[in-house]
Amino acid sequence: MPDKITKAIVVGASSGIGAAIGERLVTQGAQVALLARREEELYALCNRINEHRGEDLALPVVHDVRERKTIPGLFQDITTRLGGLDAIFFTAGVMPHVEPDEYSTDKDALMIEVNTIGAMAWFNEASKRFERLNKGRIVGISSIAGDRGRRRNPAYSTSKAAMNTYLESLRNRLGVKGVSVTTIKPGFVDTAMTKGMSGLLWMISPEKAAGKIVRAAEKKKNTAYVPGQWRLVGTIIRSIPSFLFKRLNI
Repeated sequence: MPDKITKAIVVGASSGIGAAIGERLVTQGAQVALLARREEELYALCNRINEHRGEDLALPVVHDVRERKTIPGLFQDITTRLGGLDAIFFTAGVMPHVEPDEYSTDKDALMIEVNTIGAMAWFNEASKRFERLNKGRIVGISSIAGDRGRRRNPAYSTSKAAMNTYLESLRNRLGVKGVSVTTIKPGFVDTAMTKGMSGLLWMISPEKAAGKIVRAAEKKKNTAYVPGQWRLVGTIIRSIPSFLFKRLNI
């Protein structure tokens, strides 16, 4: 049986996948610090989770991942308040709408700063702690969009491809120290990010995605597609030659 997670941090947790992961972990009896920018939504979520559980296991922490200078101190404060740390999940992400003929450096920079640099900043702190303790779980929510360079949103694909490579590097560095690093590649999940999009294949709920993500973390998987059938799709997409892939509207 895989070891259950008992103390965790979820970054980007006021809604969607992050909120569902937090709720899933608390349902399993874990103490969880839930971090997000939107204070009202975050506190409402934690209050609901704690009332349903009957004890205060969900700890709300208001935080914007772009405020990198605050992260080392905040990380130490949270781990002290939790009394330890087993796992950290980074689910924060942005994907502003980009027109087919739009080239916005401001939007590009936002996606890289939140999706990639934000993950690095939090995982650096966790890595130092876990390496010292020779245990721990790091879980990054990437995307199938990171498997190839897609025409619809170049910077978003880039941010997720960078996360994939970063997590693999971190896995190779920390694996010898007993630390697991799991890359999660979701397909389409019914969240604010996919709202208004039509014809999305194999759409699943955040709750279903969270269950699969937590199980992958507990099993210390290297990479997990969510749901699993996206692994075959990813394999096929990666195998398409570039001269053919650029003709596809994906």
